[in-house]
Amino acid sequence: MGAVADLTGATEATVSVLLVDDEPLIRAGLRLVLDGAAGLRIVGEASDGLEGVRLARELRPDVVLMDVRMPRCDGVEATRLVRDLPDAPAVVVLTAFDTDQFVVGALRAGAAGFLLKHTPPPQLVDAVRQAAAGTMSFTPGVLRHLVDAAPAAPSPAAGRVASLSEREAEIAALVAEGLTNAEIGERLYLALPTVKTHLARIFEKLGVTNRVQAALLVHEARRGRF
Repeated sequence: MGAVADLTGATEATVSVLLVDDEPLIRAGLRLVLDGAAGLRIVGEASDGLEGVRLARELRPDVVLMDVRMPRCDGVEATRLVRDLPDAPAVVVLTAFDTDQFVVGALRAGAAGFLLKHTPPPQLVDAVRQAAAGTMSFTPGVLRHLVDAAPAAPSPAAGRVASLSEREAEIAALVAEGLTNAEIGERLYLALPTVKTHLARIFEKLGVTNRVQAALLVHEARRGRF
């Protein structure tokens, strides 16, 4: 992240954002909202996934807002390619519908979370900041709906979740409910560093890189998709 000085001379981190959407009007709306927010800066726009991956490699943004339904290269494949880059940016996928199964694929590919395109501007700005900080939140009810609506397919979810210790399984379940690290610590009477240590082990055992992927696996295991 860069830094920008305010009128008092103090500086705050600037989050650089890349917009990837095949609809010019959507990109214009996102730019209007995000470029006008303190500490956020749009560094580029792409009209499809391939261009998005190229610009992510060249511009090295902190966050990529990625549409899931695009020509040439959809948001699922583009997310996977972006997340494979060195010092990969956080990816937040955008969708018009909360039942879009492309979103599940993008989350599995490494997206930090997802937003509906009609998300109110203050929530959109907050979500981008959270993603840049590595703490992107998600709506548990929508996530469960996405997983439950997905067609059954072979999944290692149950076996991976079964490998967790009792405490790890307890924490993973709370992650799947959408609780933050601080909320988990408060619920289980654990210090924040202890929660983070457990999460690191959980991610390693589940073979995931973020809490959204962990939540997906927990929900899949509960469905018995194996």
